[in-house]
Amino acid sequence: MRWLFLLLLVLNVFYYIWHQQEAPLRAKDVTPLSLYRGSQQDIRLLSEATDSARDKAKAAQADAGCLYLGGFTRQDVAQGLERRLSGMDVKFQALPKGSSESAAYWVRVAPESRRWLDDLQLLNLSREFNELKHKIMPCEGVAPAE
Repeated sequence: MRWLFLLLLVLNVFYYIWHQQEAPLRAKDVTPLSLYRGSQQDIRLLSEATDSARDKAKAAQADAGCLYLGGFTRQDVAQGLERRLSGMDVKFQALPKGSSESAAYWVRVAPESRRWLDDLQLLNLSREFNELKHKIMPCEGVAPAE
């Protein structure tokens, strides 16, 4: 066992000397990062990228339709919502109640006033008016109830 150890030791010394005899390696030429002009010039976190994509999707969804508030079965509650929206300087249009039994009172918010009603404002309004629902639907192309 001793002889095997000495043999491996001698071989390692020989291997070390043999590698020292070779020509030294040249350092690689590395271009500085400031000169690199690839498609990824700025570094962003993954969460920042998903947040910006989510914001773009929300903006596209916001432009795609009109905001409808309501779903009330009683007219006095719908009028209370209209007074509340008037107090918030939100432009709206009250829609007539349909003729069927399941129809409800709805209010369509003007597109230029949608910026006043963010998620927090809608949450506060839903706490104030228990039956309040909100939907985003296309502005044109909806057949009126007859």
